[in-house]
Amino acid sequence: MLKVEHIGIAVQSLSGSIPLFESLLNTECYKKENVASEKVITAFFRQGDTKIELLESETEDGVIKKFIDKKGEGIHHIAFEVTDINQEMERLEKAGFILLNQTPKRGADNKLVCFIHPKTANGVLIELCQEIKDPL
Repeated sequence: MLKVEHIGIAVQSLSGSIPLFESLLNTECYKKENVASEKVITAFFRQGDTKIELLESETEDGVIKKFIDKKGEGIHHIAFEVTDINQEMERLEKAGFILLNQTPKRGADNKLVCFIHPKTANGVLIELCQEIKDPL
């Protein structure tokens, strides 16, 4: 069973967006994190069991910058929590989904992650994420 772990939202500026979402969600940003491998800075909010992740590009050639240039600010991806990311990746690949990375990589918020190509998921970028049990 997949559980929504977080919803990722691409933003131009965390400095402008964090106060907006703090007001909207009536909660404070509890964590900011730089994810060098993805060239992004993230900010997290918790609402019940679900998290909202704001993503700002660190560079002009980053995927979030390209996304915003093409589509504007908005929902970038939906992340699902899985207990065994390798098993879930194998299952989805066998079912015909295209994985954007063949092995899990380290993502934000102490997670291993893998993305599924939007063209195989009705235009939605899907992220699988598994909590890292032992810090690397």
